[in-house]
Amino acid sequence: MPIDKVNPLAAAGAYANSQKTGASTGVSGGDGARFSDLIRQAASDSIETMQGGEKMSAQAVIGKANLTDVVEAVTNAELTLQTVVAVRDRMLTAYQEVMRMPI
Repeated sequence: MPIDKVNPLAAAGAYANSQKTGASTGVSGGDGARFSDLIRQAASDSIETMQGGEKMSAQAVIGKANLTDVVEAVTNAELTLQTVVAVRDRMLTAYQEVMRMPI
């Protein structure tokens, strides 16, 4: 997925998840969550979503899951993976730009 194309649904979901966790999006560091805590929570949520998709797929294989639930779980896992890849690409680009800055 190119860096320029970020799925708007995935971005909206990530924003909604950050609001649920109570993470502060401001730059003042007084009472809000730290950036590292926000990233750690987002990574943890992403892993849980991916594992949920795997579990639902396994349940579908043995015939114990509703098809709608499987499709929803797999779609959520796919959107999560796209978001994680987009964030990774943006972070690598930002790191490369910082490394190219003259001292």
